[in-house]
Amino acid sequence: MFLQLLYNMYNKDNTKEGCQMIFNLDLESEVPIYQQIVDAIIYGIATRQLKPGEPLPSVRSLSADIGINMHTVNKAYQILKNDGFVLIHRQKGVMVNTELPGVEPSFLEKLHADLKNLTAEAICRGLSREALVEQVQKIYQQMMDERRG
Repeated sequence: MFLQLLYNMYNKDNTKEGCQMIFNLDLESEVPIYQQIVDAIIYGIATRQLKPGEPLPSVRSLSADIGINMHTVNKAYQILKNDGFVLIHRQKGVMVNTELPGVEPSFLEKLHADLKNLTAEAICRGLSREALVEQVQKIYQQMMDERRG
């Protein structure tokens, strides 16, 4: 089952409309729902659908809208907090960090491991180096184009 949610994000004072963000979740995917939420929010930040300082839906609100356990959303938010993408305030709720994480050695290690696995599969499937690099460049460019609006 595929679920698409459109969220209207509001500024801190809850009076002025902010941006919209679409969450695409596949409830039958092998990728855990919490990881899909993490990926969707990082994508939103990367493409500037979500801007620094912008609030995110509360754990209760997002879990109710998706129809999943609150602990699943909480786990996603905790991962995003630990990775430096969001801040969690008791009174203000969850918001995009105004100081996003930089390129740290731990990120480069994760990137290397993820790319290594994808490259291995691409080689097994007969994808050329040029085609693999072309795919990465295409995805990067699409995200940068979205970022510019």
